[in-house]
Amino acid sequence: MDNGATLRRFYDLITARDIDGFADLLADDFVEHEVAPGLEPTKAGVKEFFTMYIAAFPDLRFEPEDILPSGDKVVGRVRATGTNTGDFMGMPATGKSVSVEAIDIIRFGDDGLAHEHWGVFDALGMMQQLGVVPEGPPA
Repeated sequence: MDNGATLRRFYDLITARDIDGFADLLADDFVEHEVAPGLEPTKAGVKEFFTMYIAAFPDLRFEPEDILPSGDKVVGRVRATGTNTGDFMGMPATGKSVSVEAIDIIRFGDDGLAHEHWGVFDALGMMQQLGVVPEGPPA
């Protein structure tokens, strides 16, 4: 099984707005360790998150920059871009575009499905690009 190719497929399906196809690659016992406020850390919660994300950023794109398989885990470094034309997590649309990096770690089972996800996403950078949080002075 090529888990690296499966992670690349995740990104392609989300970019194509095929959330059901994406969710088909998640095991029923999937655990999300990068919990979003108000959402369950489950397959259903992840589907809900991406449905909400795409509603807020209809032109959302995930561009993988690195895919690094290691045993039953795959690490992906990805750039997420999109224009905020819909409400997002209680914030009104800004009409602004964002470009942020994320790191995903996925643990796959012998069934070829994702069973766990850990991630780091530049939420502060996104909020600054949306103008919701002011940018601070350079460090």
